[in-house]
Formats: sequence, C-alpha cells, structure tokens
Amino acid sequence: MRSGPANINVDDTVLVEQCQKGDSAATERLILKYQNRIYNVILKICANPDDAAELTQETFVKIIERIDGFEGRSSFYTWAFRIAVNLTLNYCQRNVRLGLVSLDADSSEHGENATQSLKEFLSDEKSPDPVRVAQNKELCEIAVKLLMKLDDAQRAVVVLRDIEGMSYAHIAKVLDIELGTVRSRLSRARSNLRDLMEAIL
Repeated sequence: MRSGPANINVDDTVLVEQCQKGDSAATERLILKYQNRIYNVILKICANPDDAAELTQETFVKIIERIDGFEGRSSFYTWAFRIAVNLTLNYCQRNVRLGLVSLDADSSEHGENATQSLKEFLSDEKSPDPVRVAQNKELCEIAVKLLMKLDDAQRAVVVLRDIEGMSYAHIAKVLDIELGTVRSRLSRARSNLRDLMEAIL
C-alpha cells in the first residue's frame, strides 16, 4: 500500500482522533499497523488461515464501526485485541472444530518465541545439552498441536501470555476478566498441556 513505515508509526491517539474525524488515511494506517499481529493471534486461537483472514477483516470492520465510541479508557491496542479475541472465541463456540495448523506456521516475528515459550513451561529442564536440541524442535511441534485441544478460553490465555508475551494485567483487560482469573486459567491450561504431553510421550 501507499503508506510507508513512518506513517504506520504515528501515535495511536493521533490516528484514532483522525479516524473519528473521518480521515480514511488514518484508518488505513491503523489497519496496517495492527493487521498482522491481530491476524496471528486469531490464527493461533482458531487454527484455520481462511477463517483467521475473515475474522481479521471482521475485526477491522467492527473497529471502524465503533471507533467513534472509543474513549481512550484503555489503549487502542488493548481495545482492538479485545474485539479480535471476543469475535474469535464466539466464532469457535459456534463452530466446534479442531484445526491441525501449526501455531508457528507463519512468518510472524513471534513464531520463534512461541515455540521457545511453550518448551519452557512444558519442561522444567533448561539443559544446553546438544543431544536434546533435535528433540526440542519435535516437542515444540507437538506442543503447539496439543494447544488446539484446550478449550477456547484456556487457549486464548496461553496464546496471549506465552506467545504474544502480554502481561497478566494486559490479558485481563483484553479478555475483560479479573487478574486472578487470568492466573488461574493460565495455570490450568499449562497443567492440561503437560498432562496431554505426558499422555503421548
């Protein structure tokens, strides 16, 4: 598209104000700034590239429709992610099906960190032993597939915390739940993942 990196990096507050005044160029910049991250989060929750693309488009339609009502009580980033995650969870509840798409099967800058984070909480060992290097890759591939076996709510917190790297407070805002709920849900999700991993190893 025509907008360059300098335009994409304009402060969100400025872009939102311009959008609220009907500036289509500002709307385009916001979409360019967040479309890849939002798509990747949605993909990791719903595990279907076509559905993720449609849900990403729907997310930005909702954002544009609701932008006039955005009051800045949270950051635009948090507000946009809340819309994306809610749409995706609602979609998953309506369409109960499991996908086989690997969570790191994209060109996102978060892909490498995703498998590393999953490995770290699925194994208490952090040995540099080179004999384990080949095994680690296989374990990570298994882990991201097992993640799809979690229920939607648990999968969402794992994606946001261990793949997106969001803080507990930020996740609470995105999912609109209590901080304690984030912690307990994440703990249960990680425990379930370990159990699933142990069952197949």
